[in-house]
Amino acid sequence: MAYIPFTNEQLIRANTVDLVEFLRLKGEKLEKCGKEHKLVYTDSYGKHDSIMIHGSTWFDHKNQVGGGAIKFMQQFYGLPFPQAVLTLLGKDCEQLTHKSSDDIAEKEKAKFSLPPENRTMYRVFAYLTKQRFIAGSVVSHFAHAHTLYEDAQHHNAVFVGLDETGVPKQASRRSTSTYGKTFKNTVEGSDTKYSFAHFGESDKLFVFEAPIDMLSVISLYPNEWQKHSYIALNGVYEHALVQALKSRKQLKQVVLCLDNDEGGRDGAERLRDILHDKGYDRVSILSPCHKDWNEDLRALNGQPALPGTPSRRKQVYFDKVRQMQYLNCRTDKLTSQLKYAYKNAQYRYLAEYALAGSAYFMRVKDEKSGFVALQNRLIKSYRGYSDKGKLAVKLHELSQRFKLAISDVQRPGRIEEQSIETAKKLYDLADQALRVSTEMELMQPVQELTETEEEELDEDEDLGMSMGYG
Repeated sequence: MAYIPFTNEQLIRANTVDLVEFLRLKGEKLEKCGKEHKLVYTDSYGKHDSIMIHGSTWFDHKNQVGGGAIKFMQQFYGLPFPQAVLTLLGKDCEQLTHKSSDDIAEKEKAKFSLPPENRTMYRVFAYLTKQRFIAGSVVSHFAHAHTLYEDAQHHNAVFVGLDETGVPKQASRRSTSTYGKTFKNTVEGSDTKYSFAHFGESDKLFVFEAPIDMLSVISLYPNEWQKHSYIALNGVYEHALVQALKSRKQLKQVVLCLDNDEGGRDGAERLRDILHDKGYDRVSILSPCHKDWNEDLRALNGQPALPGTPSRRKQVYFDKVRQMQYLNCRTDKLTSQLKYAYKNAQYRYLAEYALAGSAYFMRVKDEKSGFVALQNRLIKSYRGYSDKGKLAVKLHELSQRFKLAISDVQRPGRIEEQSIETAKKLYDLADQALRVSTEMELMQPVQELTETEEEELDEDEDLGMSMGYG
């Protein structure tokens, strides 16, 4: 396709198209999951549901990739950039190459079969017990259950997912070599409703990202482990978890034991929201001390372990919420204050004015206390997994929320229900202003200390120790 000189306005408009509405018009299947929508489609490899969509942004939890609407069209439909933009703008009516889910389902699905099994599993047993420090009794248990074995061709560890009748329906492979890049994949034709698991008689289900994390926790806490249930999702998407809860009615408590990093924490919050939306209210999150549960097991065995990594996005957003100061709301000046802060990109002031206005229109007796309560609500309701869009997308969303809030604030008279609606729009404006401010801060490069600065810090630390502060 020839080069097309799109304007910045056209690019922003295309990249902020509501993907949920767009995909519905294209005949794609979408399922609501908490605050997001899940895209469900089928191809020759089976059924897929790892792509979550929130407005104009999306994230594929299986492949760990996401972005705005333009990138979605390139990734999902395979369109070149110009055609992706034109399609989103409604100026390209060519048939998209990805058919609707019903059309694709007619294609022949790849047949699932387990990789040939090796006569022994010496390599897998040695890898799991010597390199990963998993208890030999735990490895033996799953080997005897025929859900863990060594493949004959490459000597990979194969973890098998069984259906409710004990028939293999899914399998994932992991290399056992300690050299080179780690190999992991799901066997072609696997049914993603099933995964490597153990089901006991209690009402508690422990959920993990990977089989080795699951085996690590069982090794760490072996006392009567078989009475509980455990499942490894091979990522952070929920299909196998939902199927397990649906088919085993005794499971009432869910403990999400995902990795101690940004992806794991975001994934745990997303899964918790999905389960709450489905009526499961006994859901908790349990994080390892280090990066993942196997790193905890390695540390217990005296080995160096990778540390967990905090979510910088969430930390920055929370800091900005806590730094907000209450400003007494004067309704005769609120509109001009909001307009001035928005026009001059003073997003902290915009958030403060909007939140103070929200507290005012809530009609509470103590507006300052109401402001603090709304601050706490911002922190409690924030979800990093739904805040992955680029700055241009967030600025566009901010402009839309600003227009809605200003229009509502300028309404001459309002009944109580209308006042509450105005409060909600101002609250949403404050939230979006904070998200934009957070994104702008995250875009700034992290400045490393120079050698001289590090030496000065060391000197200050030594001085502090000598004065009795260390």
